[in-house]
Amino acid sequence: MASSKGYLQFILDQLSRLDEITYRTMMGEYIIYYRGKIIGGIYDDRFLVKPTPSAIAMMPKAAMEQPYEGAKPMLMVDEVENKDFLQELLETMYDELPAPKKKR
Repeated sequence: MASSKGYLQFILDQLSRLDEITYRTMMGEYIIYYRGKIIGGIYDDRFLVKPTPSAIAMMPKAAMEQPYEGAKPMLMVDEVENKDFLQELLETMYDELPAPKKKR
């Protein structure tokens, strides 16, 4: 099942306090970038983020879910209604994420 553009817009609105939030469509789903780094994505209308140590610490009871078959599990964000929480989550995760790969 592909994610809806409505859910994408909802998540983008929730992240609107942050600068440099971008996304890329991939096979009906959406990869979410923060300041050029992949933070997670929207899969089947679920907002999933990479399981960095800080994300795990902020969401210790979060479910680990696969975005799609064969993918590494990611943390499901339950507090998508809370803009303050989302802002803190992404800002805290940022330094723990790998730098973007150089394009050839």
